[in-house]
Amino acid sequence: MPRRPSLGRPLPIFFRVCATLAVVLILGWLPACRGESAPEEETPGMDTIAESYVKLVLAVGRIDPDYVDAYYGPPSWRSEAESAVASAGQLKLRAISLIEQIGKTAKPADPMGALRHTYLSTQLAAVRSRLDMLQGARLTFDEESRALYDAVAPTHGEEHFQRILDSLEPLLPGAGPLKDRWETFRSGYVIPPEKLDTVFRAAIEACKERTASRLELPSGENFRLEYVTDKNWSGYNWYQGGFESLIQINTDLPIYIDRAVDLACHEGYPGHHVYNMLLERALVQDRGWIEFSVYPLFSPQSLIAEGTANYGIEMAFPGGERVDFEKEVLFPLAGLDPASADLYYEALHALDRLSYAGNEAARRYLDGEIDAAQAAEFLTRYALSSPDRAAQRVGFFDQYRAYVINYNLGQDLVRAYIEAAGETPEARWAAFEELLSSPRLPSGLKVD
Repeated sequence: MPRRPSLGRPLPIFFRVCATLAVVLILGWLPACRGESAPEEETPGMDTIAESYVKLVLAVGRIDPDYVDAYYGPPSWRSEAESAVASAGQLKLRAISLIEQIGKTAKPADPMGALRHTYLSTQLAAVRSRLDMLQGARLTFDEESRALYDAVAPTHGEEHFQRILDSLEPLLPGAGPLKDRWETFRSGYVIPPEKLDTVFRAAIEACKERTASRLELPSGENFRLEYVTDKNWSGYNWYQGGFESLIQINTDLPIYIDRAVDLACHEGYPGHHVYNMLLERALVQDRGWIEFSVYPLFSPQSLIAEGTANYGIEMAFPGGERVDFEKEVLFPLAGLDPASADLYYEALHALDRLSYAGNEAARRYLDGEIDAAQAAEFLTRYALSSPDRAAQRVGFFDQYRAYVINYNLGQDLVRAYIEAAGETPEARWAAFEELLSSPRLPSGLKVD
């Protein structure tokens, strides 16, 4: 009769290990006893990460009132964010976890899927940087712009702006400082307050007509127009979802005739209103990419939004068409004499080259090199801003910080990207529509 092993005799080590693992882990590691590897934790899919991203952005908006510029996703997610109590530190841990998760997620092979993956990764990195700032981290102006907006603006010295100012002298002859001569000349182009709404609605209608002739706008799209005060900005588009916007115009300071088309295109057509609508239609509705139902202001998306909104003015009114339209339509509506309009716009075109003076004032101010009064003085000297307008601009620096680069640098990057697509209006509008309907980032706008 075979002899049964004694209970005191050790089992072979292989069986002892397997027995121990079976007792401790029940069934979890039994495959290891058969020479198989243990299953790894499953990485969340892009849609799951996207949902978590939206909820994280909404949660950050609870402690940073300026953070969420637009949201039109599930109302319950907003309610959940508003009722939850989470510190910047806790939210940062959530951001870090999502960054790690998307880092483990394979980038899709198709171009749009790959853009989505890069977009979410970069946006999440910006969320983390904003949370660092909310916890007291101090970044330089350029560090902040790179971390939040995926771009850094060029640096210019005073001599750069002085050369531009010198080129303006022949346009505005006379006695006294150039900034005073400019203010005197420009004072003849203020829209009377009682005619402001008429002029703006005419400008918006023209911008819409020109945009609709090139782009298929969503059916039923609409906007409301309001006039507000006590703001650090001149105009704002609050996108509501469902192809509707609230456009607000700040009337704290005099509004010049050129600002009608500027703001009508920038805030409306083909600017922010159209940008948000096309994202909603192409990415949220058609593809189900829920991350585009929320717009965090301090993020790379803003450079695309502001850059396309500013360049959209040139798209809607190429060449001399803008001046012709304003002289024929807006000047009469405002009761202004168009006799010197050509000279006015020649000066404005030269002044556009001074836009980076605003970046330089913000950079030096936020980096602690100059104080608020010196920043305002820099703007009056090198951007020809009035004292009141310069003070308003410094208030913008205080509230929105390095965001200022999104307007001029954004416009320059978008212009180069669109114009590289071809010289014909058809080629440029096709590239413009593609940019407004895709998750492209500032670093993706660079052209060779």
